[in-house]
Amino acid sequence: MANLHQYESQQLHTPGSIQPYGILFSLTEPDLRITHVSQNIQYFLGIKPQNLLNQPLKKLLNPSQLQNINQTLSQTTRINNSHQISLTTSAGTKEFHGIAHRLADTITVELEPKTVEESENLPDFFAWVSNALANLQKTSRLKEFLQLVASEVKNITQFDRVMVYQFDSQDAGEVVAEAKNENLYPYLGLHFPAPDIPPESRKLYLECRLRYIPDMTAPPIDILAAPDAAHSQTLDLTSVSLRSVESCCVEYHHNMGVAALLVISLIKDGKLWGLISCHNYTPKTLPYPVRVACDLLGQFASLELANKIAQEELDDKVKLQSLHSEVLEVMAKKENFKDALLSPELGLLKLANAQGAAISLDDEMVVVGNTPSQEAINQLIEWIEPQINDSLFYTDSISKLYPGAAFYKNVASGVLLLRISQTRRYYIIWFRPEVIQTVNWAGNPLESIQVGADGNLVMSPRKSFALWQETVRFVSKPWKNSELESAIEFRNAIIGLILTQADELAKLNQELERSNLELASFAFAASHDLKEPLRGIHNYSVFLLEDYTDVLDELGIERLQTLVRLTHRMESLIDVLLKYSRLGQAELNLETRNLNFLLEQVINVFNVSYSDHDLEIRVPRPLPIVRCDSVLISEVLSNLLSNAYKYNNKTEKWVEIGYLDPQAQVEKNWIDEVQALDAPPVFYVKDNGIGIRDRHQETIFRLFKRLHAQNKFGGGIGAGLTITKKIVERHGGLIWAESVYGDGTTFYFTLQSYSIKSN
Repeated sequence: MANLHQYESQQLHTPGSIQPYGILFSLTEPDLRITHVSQNIQYFLGIKPQNLLNQPLKKLLNPSQLQNINQTLSQTTRINNSHQISLTTSAGTKEFHGIAHRLADTITVELEPKTVEESENLPDFFAWVSNALANLQKTSRLKEFLQLVASEVKNITQFDRVMVYQFDSQDAGEVVAEAKNENLYPYLGLHFPAPDIPPESRKLYLECRLRYIPDMTAPPIDILAAPDAAHSQTLDLTSVSLRSVESCCVEYHHNMGVAALLVISLIKDGKLWGLISCHNYTPKTLPYPVRVACDLLGQFASLELANKIAQEELDDKVKLQSLHSEVLEVMAKKENFKDALLSPELGLLKLANAQGAAISLDDEMVVVGNTPSQEAINQLIEWIEPQINDSLFYTDSISKLYPGAAFYKNVASGVLLLRISQTRRYYIIWFRPEVIQTVNWAGNPLESIQVGADGNLVMSPRKSFALWQETVRFVSKPWKNSELESAIEFRNAIIGLILTQADELAKLNQELERSNLELASFAFAASHDLKEPLRGIHNYSVFLLEDYTDVLDELGIERLQTLVRLTHRMESLIDVLLKYSRLGQAELNLETRNLNFLLEQVINVFNVSYSDHDLEIRVPRPLPIVRCDSVLISEVLSNLLSNAYKYNNKTEKWVEIGYLDPQAQVEKNWIDEVQALDAPPVFYVKDNGIGIRDRHQETIFRLFKRLHAQNKFGGGIGAGLTITKKIVERHGGLIWAESVYGDGTTFYFTLQSYSIKSN
């Protein structure tokens, strides 16, 4: 068994040889002395390799070319740039593509002769790339996009077969898209075991995005080293296109009938997501500009791949959030969360796309759908408890980890467990049944493992790639990331519900007493003692204007008109005072609501009220589901949105509405890791408006406080932020502002109790 991974440990990046379609030499810095050279340099340039070792680079290049190389070397610590180089040989002048690389303390230069084909068809290559990029943007679905990638690469390269190959979590691969000649057997849907591309090869594909082998049968060309050269036996060729082909790779592709190979890496989040693998069944020369085009196409495909995956995950998340609303609405109607969780009408199954679920609250348990027995569930919980990480445990094959689960594989091969409480035995568990799968392999994977002469197991390329089928048992449909995130959000919503109910009980008597006193002492005075005489002043002023206009001079008329305006303003102030006092005593109509729907309504009203506005409204991701008074929170969003528009004198106005999750709050040093376990979301409304001076960032929340003249920035009486603060505080939350004067303001608020470490 010791030799099982022998191939994986080979040093593939230091083969000591290159492919024969180009020349390689390496240099020392700063004197640019040649320390290594490929033996085929005599074939291309008519110079014996021994005559170049320890010679300066200027022996090969003219002063202008040498200057270009020096400029390139001085620009960065890691280079991979191409130059057009003309070299004089005994057969005349030859044109080369020169590609320089720096790894560690060595400069390696590849020279590849230009072909007649690329000189004649160079404009076509760029047209191909342009058309390919345009075509790849025509679809939003991942599967269709990958098929387009395969088709476009085949169109550019004219290889016999082009496959898009995706790795799974176990490093095995599947052909998920294919474009091929009609006479070829399809590989689409076939799986390839992980040892087909061992870790060392994966590392090279990540470092070097494009691998080109024009002729699998071409013998390698040795690299000669100067006697005193460093790395004389281990010249690193990681990023070198000419790097020779390891014998195992040659044998593997020979068994497939492949004579020429082009591989383009697909990279997502810094990891090797898959490969675009191009096969030709006869040797095939691919001009350097075409390979550059393929590399560019591969980079674009990697970026778009990440976008397509993110969009599909977002679509799943939005659907699950809608289901969240339904489930939490049912829970909100119950007096306590325990009754809510045990409610039979709770639609838990849809929340995780499961066929069975169990709610375990201490000694009570309710099951929904197809589940194991309650005794089996309790035993399963006891086994899972020590292994829970961040309140979550999931697997699509529980019997591989817990053999006893094999007895109920038909209902529970996949398990997703959510721990609600750190101190109580509160759990929600979802179950998925076994899905018997037939996996189509390109040949029997076990044929890659053979017994060597010494009796140990060794890796060897398979001789056959004919369809070989495997039946996979005891495995469910896998849990998606969006479903796992949905489970965590559901847990947070439950905890929020628990905390809200606890806060409501604790504050109820105190809030009622305070609110009633406010209402009794203020509302009567505001509605009767103040408004009644004010109404009389207003009416008499109007009468005087109507009946004595011809008697009064211009100054008298102007003063009466001012009096009418002031009484209007005074009445508005009293109305605001009355509204503010009622906010303190009115009962909140708390419901579980999807903030995305509330925000959409607020934006619609804003668009009607400011029909000619030029404000760009940004919502970077869907808002979470919360428990709130929807009418009041809509007013909060409306006040902050209208302020963002009114107090903005920029040519291009924008406002961004979003939220920070607990991890983002930790990164801002607002809370610590322990607080993050149960931290609520912090919502924000950010604009690029006029900003607020530091000394005013607390006073802006005072009643009737305006920072600008009455006739500037749309007027108003200075009560919007005061009412906003009151609404947030009624929800138990906190509101504050951060601003850079002249560069905009960000208002943050929570809808639950929140303790911040720093302002």
